Amino acid sequence: MFAEERQQKIAELVAGSGRVSVTLLAERFRITTETVRRDLATLETAGTVRRVHGGAVAADRFSTTEESINERAIQRPDQKRRIAEAAMALIPQAASGSILIDAGSTTEVLADLLSRRTAVEPSATEPGAELVVITHAVPIAARLSSTPGIALQILGGRVRGLTQAAVGQATVEAAQRMRPDIAFIGTNGIHPSFGLSTPDPEEAAVKAAFVHSARRIVVLADSSKLDAETLVQFASLKDLDTLITDSEPSPELAAALTEAGVDVVIA
Repeated sequence: MFAEERQQKIAELVAGSGRVSVTLLAERFRITTETVRRDLATLETAGTVRRVHGGAVAADRFSTTEESINERAIQRPDQKRRIAEAAMALIPQAASGSILIDAGSTTEVLADLLSRRTAVEPSATEPGAELVVITHAVPIAARLSSTPGIALQILGGRVRGLTQAAVGQATVEAAQRMRPDIAFIGTNGIHPSFGLSTPDPEEAAVKAAFVHSARRIVVLADSSKLDAETLVQFASLKDLDTLITDSEPSPELAAALTEAGVDVVIA
């Protein structure tokens, strides 16, 4: 294979997955890591990709890049639904206890599935059998507000238009006073060394409060978030209990998750 042809295929891989590692490319094309790095340098000069530690990402993928919740809602719908269905298995069928649902497109799918399940389960309407659901996300609150069997608690604050989530000191303080059984957390990136991150500092502060408040932390992240770093870290891998995603993590990330004791569920 000519270098130009190989570089074109590398560019297509980056465009399709959002990120590729040097190791993966070396194995896929049966070339040395030095050749991969030269290819990536050529593609970066051409403006096709942007090199990062251990690999490359799409040229327009920066640490502060953030799409709106409406834009993200239409991306990877099948993967997000599989992840949400796997997360549903962790919620007690008895419709009791408490969970926290973070803002995000995948967590919105989880809320939708929860509303459908709870609405048709007779036990969910029995006195004392309500599931307490805590959220700071306006779309999630709207979806669950009239669902039988759910006692909804909304954390207030300034609503950030891009994500339709409440943020700010009031939100953080409210989260710190909670101790839910499970927190379902969304993230913009999950990286072997940088951990979990998101582009906005206020969103990061709220997510950090969620992570430190809940008894069990379950992260819902489709494969486009794996090995990605954004501007602000809000948790380390050691803070997590479970990661639910749609494809196997890279060897480096998988090793870091194992070392941190994180259970990985492939949906």
